[in-house]
Amino acid sequence: MEILRARGDAVRVLDLRSWPGGSDAVGNVEVINGSITDPHIVKRAMDGVDRVFHLAGNPNLWMPNPAQFNEVNFVGTCRMLEEAGRLSLQRFVHTSTESILKSARARRNSDRALIDETVRLQIEDMPGPYCRSKFRAEEAAHAAAASGMPVVIVNPTMPLGPGDLLLTPPTKMLLGFLNGTTPAYLDCEFNLVDARDAAMGHLMAAERGRIGERYILGGDNLSLSDLLREISRLTGLKMPTWKVPYGIAYLSALISESIADITKKPPVAPLTGVKLARTSMAFDCSKAHRELTWKTRSLAQTLTDTLAWLRQAGLLTRDVAVIPDRG
Repeated sequence: MEILRARGDAVRVLDLRSWPGGSDAVGNVEVINGSITDPHIVKRAMDGVDRVFHLAGNPNLWMPNPAQFNEVNFVGTCRMLEEAGRLSLQRFVHTSTESILKSARARRNSDRALIDETVRLQIEDMPGPYCRSKFRAEEAAHAAAASGMPVVIVNPTMPLGPGDLLLTPPTKMLLGFLNGTTPAYLDCEFNLVDARDAAMGHLMAAERGRIGERYILGGDNLSLSDLLREISRLTGLKMPTWKVPYGIAYLSALISESIADITKKPPVAPLTGVKLARTSMAFDCSKAHRELTWKTRSLAQTLTDTLAWLRQAGLLTRDVAVIPDRG
């Protein structure tokens, strides 16, 4: 949103949350309060627009009612695409996820090749209700593009950056290590992208992306142990050193989620997250760099800015002296 405003674009936001001060809270941005599950709200939000950035969705890996994933992520996307089909849009950018690009049926350590946009999987490959709902949503976006709609798909990897007021899973994970509430970790390979770079990638996909194509928006491929070493270097804090075996992590998640299903309180470790960590989630993001001329900042800069914001927001319970990145 800030990127669009800086360009002088007229911006309309559809958000579940009410914004204090309404539109005046963020300049000339028009704010519509409502949900993508409401067809009347969707119609009002999209009336007269040239481009749609469909970022709305439930990013959690567990919910008390798993059907909410399908209702928001899949049915909500279908409602957005249905209304978009009535308009003369320049572009419809659909925000998918990297989580649907890796099969949960793959054997551990069986394939460490980088994942790119050519991967094609089935619904049976998805490890949980969140991934299934996002998989079906992307399939709907591909179908819309095939029917002639100007749809471009982006698959951000694990986003991290300052300003995450909703505390999405990556930020919660980071806080667990910084505040000392996570004493151990399941080592895994993943890709981390600065949320600000991912936002710019959306804009560039709208301007330069090819209709019907998907673009992985990712930054650094690294292991969780690599990330912990970098956090320790930047903060001086000791990070956990105990690596939890996958089997123990899986069993713990299974028990934790079973309890959560009864208490309706989020599990310590969602089972979907553990399943995703079973095999490498390293990505080849060269297509986005090449076709969109998209660039990303360094991991150290992302962490430095995120740590500074977490401290400013009062979310750190331990004293963290962030050492600025000099690289």
